[in-house]
Amino acid sequence: MRFLVTGATSGLGRNAVEWLLKQGFEVHATGRNKFVGKELMDLGARFTELDLVDADEHDLRNLLKDSDIIWHCAALSSPWGKYKWFYQANVAVTAKLAYWAGKLAIKRFVHVSTPSIYFDFQSHIDIPETYLANKFVNHYAATKYLAEQNIQQNVINFPNTTYLILRPRGIFGPHDRVVFPRVLAQIKSRNGVLPLPNGGRACIDLTFVLNVVYALFLATTNNSLSSGEVFNISNQQPSYLYEMTEKLFKDNLKMDYNIRSIPYSFLYSIATVLELSSKFTGQEPLLTRYSVGTIYFDMTLNQQKAINRLGYRPMYTLNQGFEITANWLRNNLDDLNG
Repeated sequence: MRFLVTGATSGLGRNAVEWLLKQGFEVHATGRNKFVGKELMDLGARFTELDLVDADEHDLRNLLKDSDIIWHCAALSSPWGKYKWFYQANVAVTAKLAYWAGKLAIKRFVHVSTPSIYFDFQSHIDIPETYLANKFVNHYAATKYLAEQNIQQNVINFPNTTYLILRPRGIFGPHDRVVFPRVLAQIKSRNGVLPLPNGGRACIDLTFVLNVVYALFLATTNNSLSSGEVFNISNQQPSYLYEMTEKLFKDNLKMDYNIRSIPYSFLYSIATVLELSSKFTGQEPLLTRYSVGTIYFDMTLNQQKAINRLGYRPMYTLNQGFEITANWLRNNLDDLNG
């Protein structure tokens, strides 16, 4: 099998490329960071430096032509920004890739979506794939849902290509610069204090990045799946947020810090003011209502479909994921601070 991995120079995509190469597969990686691209080429990948937003038909044909499988990991993932940025990166790009995958009769197109489409500032336990928020909380969630709808249309138009959608929750691990690196920055900037709404007693799902890669591989190799199926993905170990931060930072990184419980209403009010200010400054707010909500409300995903249909069980436990992540953080602290 020959794989094309989008978003290959950061986060999930980079881990996916490295994992596939270790398994001996032929990998074509694409992303915008030419320096990371050089590192991937040194590992054995073919690399195309490309901003998919600007890609035309010629670019896409050349990108897809020798691939059997597409793992679409690229996205604009942020709680803040202009709608057109999200639409171009998440909807238009996915539409182009999914269309040409079908047009060229590529065997499988596995799209990485998000459980953010469920979030509605309420607590939910065991959310099934059929649930949908009445109103999307930000442009990211709205455009990722539109991207899913586009893929479902391609399921109808291109029956020779199998389209599958994964919704992994809270991806963490090597090369991630979003989840735990931001928590680490909070602890350092506040001299060993981590402020959390309700003391971090939200029950949430996280997913170690290599488990997401494994789920992508199952979506590629399981021949019993039907085109258009959607799967929740998590580590299948719902835990309190404060427990997970302690496992990583205290147990693995040996950091001495204290959690300070902050009222949710107070943090929400601050985030509201910061978001309003950002409309005038054009700068991303340090805190958003969405980011506050995700660490205050309980949110866990139902895993029965992933288990029964996809055959997914995590290869790594949370503790194993925290240990690997801690080792990566130790070796990359200078880079993260820079």
